[in-house]
Amino acid sequence: LDLSNCSLHSVSPGLAEATAAIVLDLTENPLTTLPSGSFLGFIHLQRLAVPLTLECPGGSDAWQDVTVDRSSRLCQGQRNPCNRSMELAWPCPENSVCAPDGPGLVQCLCDNSFHGYKCLREGTFPMLLFGGILGSATVCLSLLLWSTQRRKAKTP
Repeated sequence: LDLSNCSLHSVSPGLAEATAAIVLDLTENPLTTLPSGSFLGFIHLQRLAVPLTLECPGGSDAWQDVTVDRSSRLCQGQRNPCNRSMELAWPCPENSVCAPDGPGLVQCLCDNSFHGYKCLREGTFPMLLFGGILGSATVCLSLLLWSTQRRKAKTP
C-alpha cells in the first residue's frame, strides 16, 4: 500500500480497513505522530516506511530490523511479542493464550472451552438462554408499551 507523498497530516481511521497489508509506505508525508492504535490488527505487516521524524510503531523492539536513511525510517520483519525469549512473555490470564495484534500489540484469546471476563467461565456461551430471555423481555416490553400508549393515539 503506497501512501507516500499524499499530504497526510494524520493517519486516517480508514487505514484500519487495510489490515491485510504486507508493505506500507507513509514516507514524504507531514505526519507528526502515529497514534498507538493506528496499526491494531496489522499482523501481516512486514515492511513499513515512515518519515524520519517518526519512530516505528511499537518501538524498535517490535521489529527485527530498523534502517534509517536521510529521509525515512524502514521498519522490517514484525516480531511476535508473545514469544520473546529474552524477556517474559506477555502476561495473559489463566485459560487464555497470547496472540499478536499488530506491531508491539497483543491480544489474549480464550482457550477453546472458556469464555467471558478473563476467560474464567468454562463451557460455551449460553446463546439459546441469552436469546430467549432477551427476546421475551423485548416482546413483553413492546406489548406493555403498545397497550398503554394505544389510548393516547386514538384520542384527538
